[in-house]
Amino acid sequence: HWALLSVSLLNCLLSTACSVGLALAVALTVHSRGTHLVRGCNSSALPLDARAAIATNDCPFNTTRIYDTALALWIPSLLLAATEAVLSGRSCLVALVFQGIGPCARSHGKEQV
Repeated sequence: HWALLSVSLLNCLLSTACSVGLALAVALTVHSRGTHLVRGCNSSALPLDARAAIATNDCPFNTTRIYDTALALWIPSLLLAATEAVLSGRSCLVALVFQGIGPCARSHGKEQV
């Protein structure tokens, strides 16, 4: 039971940190319209909006779809990380009930659980 509690608590904390980091990345990318994604390209030909960017020889990657691709990958990852954090929190609550601590522990004994 203690192993379940410690692993689920650790996983809940890590999943929450991932969710916060991905939410911050999505918010900064949408706010800057993707200019941070092409910042490493030192080309004056790149426009201010990353969605309208063109591939140039000064940039080591194709910048035409980087904004859409980043958001298409980050948003589902954010949802999955948030779901994982919620499920890990529920597992942590179950582990607390198994130890006799928590909201359901008063009405049920360890033998009944």
